[in-house]
Amino acid sequence: MRVSLGALGTRIEAAGRRLIDLAMPPACMGCGRPVAASGALCAGCWGRLRLIERPFCPQLAIPFAYDVGPEALSAEAIADPPPFARMRAVAIYDDVSGSIVQALKYHDHTELARAMGRMMARAVADLAAETGLVVPVPLHRGRLWRRRFNQSAMIAAEVARGIGRRHAPELVARIKPTRRQVGLRATERAANVQGAFRVPAEARPELAGRRVLLVDDVYTTGATVKAVTRALLRGGATAVDVVVFARVVEGLG
Repeated sequence: MRVSLGALGTRIEAAGRRLIDLAMPPACMGCGRPVAASGALCAGCWGRLRLIERPFCPQLAIPFAYDVGPEALSAEAIADPPPFARMRAVAIYDDVSGSIVQALKYHDHTELARAMGRMMARAVADLAAETGLVVPVPLHRGRLWRRRFNQSAMIAAEVARGIGRRHAPELVARIKPTRRQVGLRATERAANVQGAFRVPAEARPELAGRRVLLVDDVYTTGATVKAVTRALLRGGATAVDVVVFARVVEGLG
């Protein structure tokens, strides 16, 4: 019986996951309690995860209390339009979604990137047909060396796989080391990342004329994704959409 290389790879991957599950029993992404499969939430955490579902602002993914029409924008998007075209987010940033993000970002639970990326791929299903490339928010090489991985790049690889588009982490670079954004005010965040990103000259031909899906883990004030978006547009992208796992919503955190 012939087995294709793709099918063989899938079998090997599945067997590897089973071995990992035997050595490290699956735990809830939110609280660490035992669950049936890796990348799952227990019933309690799933019930408390506040998913962002329609109706929401198509430009900033801010949920609406009631349906005001498919093209209606939030007050925030009208008052201060972002440089990116559209945004999607899986959940409101709170204790549950925050614990998932922090477990990946700061506690080396890199296995969470797969589940987060799959959920984000579903969130951008309506944007997939127009997407040309999937690009993560980059880390500066110094921080990447210290952390050993870029969580946004790991998530972006899963998003790209989920929507059938190319993952292109090399198309934008963080050329300036920046402070951590945590604890900074909105104006400080914007100043911190100003001029921090650039599309390398050798990447411009591939980027030219393409619509990009930019991937990050959390959207707070948007300073970072706005700065990366501007760099991508200067580098030749026709438009940029954004997807995050969780976004801060004022009054709902």
